[in-house]
Amino acid sequence: MRYFLCFLLALSFTACTGIPAGVKPVTGFELNRYLGTWHEIARLDHSFERGLSQVTAEYSLREDGGVKVINSGYNAEEQQRQMAEGKAYFIDSPQVGRLKVSFFGPFYGAYNIMALDKAAYQYVMIAGPTTEYLWILARTPKLDNSVLRALVQQARTLGFPTEDLIYLQPRP
Repeated sequence: MRYFLCFLLALSFTACTGIPAGVKPVTGFELNRYLGTWHEIARLDHSFERGLSQVTAEYSLREDGGVKVINSGYNAEEQQRQMAEGKAYFIDSPQVGRLKVSFFGPFYGAYNIMALDKAAYQYVMIAGPTTEYLWILARTPKLDNSVLRALVQQARTLGFPTEDLIYLQPRP
């Protein structure tokens, strides 16, 4: 029974770093081009970001070869920015946009890059382990509406509930 419980626990941890059915992580990924600041354009709602605006994610290299992640957003109710620091590591090859990220000790979640502006690294769309997690980020606080519409359509086609997206810029 003990081994069965350990197996279930291990299985639940790996499920957190899964990838939604039909989603393929980008290949030809270049981490050095990805590093820096990204602005959240749209997201599906979750308690850890609820009520936040002006959300950014900053990525830099860690000494251990991983990626340092600093997420922050403005909480209007508390009239201050909130920050969370995490770490991320590639699940497969560094050329595949599929990482595991942790903000809470040994627990990791999926960070699956499913769309990326490979020419200029100006926008990205990220999925979590299921279609309940989706983020669209850009290098600037506003993304061209035609690009945003195309990303939302891609997510809708893959089964994400895009009607529930929270837009941090005017809706396309």
